[in-house]
Amino acid sequence: MSLKIAVQCDPIELFNIEGDSTFAMMLEAQARGHSLFYYHVKTLAYCNSKLSAEGHDVTVQDVKGAHYQLGPKRRIDLATQDVILMRQDPPFDMGYITATHLLDMIHPKTLVVNDPAEVRNAPEKLFILKFPDLMPPTLITRDVSEIDAFRREHGDVILKPLYGNGGAGVYRTSKQDQNFSSLLEMFSQLYNEPYIAQKYLPDVRKGDKRIILVDGKVAGAINRIPAEHDNRSNMHVGGQAAPTQLTKREHEICEAIGPDLKKRGLIFTGIDVIGDYMTEINVTSPTGIRQVKRFGGADIASLIMDAIEARR
Repeated sequence: MSLKIAVQCDPIELFNIEGDSTFAMMLEAQARGHSLFYYHVKTLAYCNSKLSAEGHDVTVQDVKGAHYQLGPKRRIDLATQDVILMRQDPPFDMGYITATHLLDMIHPKTLVVNDPAEVRNAPEKLFILKFPDLMPPTLITRDVSEIDAFRREHGDVILKPLYGNGGAGVYRTSKQDQNFSSLLEMFSQLYNEPYIAQKYLPDVRKGDKRIILVDGKVAGAINRIPAEHDNRSNMHVGGQAAPTQLTKREHEICEAIGPDLKKRGLIFTGIDVIGDYMTEINVTSPTGIRQVKRFGGADIASLIMDAIEARR
């Protein structure tokens, strides 16, 4: 069975192929004989009941500096594709949300991974609120007095934008932090949405575990160790990946959320766990599958393609 797969993603020339999950999925699809079409979300166009995009047929190879080859630029009707991998990185802004609405027009006849309506309804830092017993103490608000009271109750807290990604805009602040007011002033100028505050978890020094689920089942995990002088473990900002095993508590977390992920058509998800707590559920553009395989874990790209093919 050969599928026509379109990949909606960030510029392919900027891929860091050593760790890029989208690239791993493209390699696996190509190895199975599926054709690939690559385009950027900004080329989406909807007119006369047809959703189209401009891009290129593409072939890929696991060679740094020569990892892709493009065919001539052309515009295609996306409804002619069997599958669309929606893999552009956040921010989860109105542009991102609009793209999910447009892709709704062709899903599920053309299978969009992950389901665009469910991605839209599951922002990483809000979806987790469905599982209060699994998360650390958390506050979502723009109210300065509420944030201050939360900080006084819990001591050290992490303050971050509600729709950020990659560790951008994440700050640790304590009861004694004299920059607290200035920090909130900066947030009020940068973000129109509420902010998220969470109790600081000292276990982050041991690592922030990324657990990957495919169709609601655990597929693999890596531990992300923050740099010595940084609270953030994101690999975008210097966190180092390390092999890991799941604890009993982490298995419990995955078993609790897995059925809901599967029901929603969220084929490829990544959750973040610090100590005994889940801090985020990533559904937009999860990463980590190349690192899992590199440390001797499962070939998650293959598991994802198995799940996609099973739906076609």
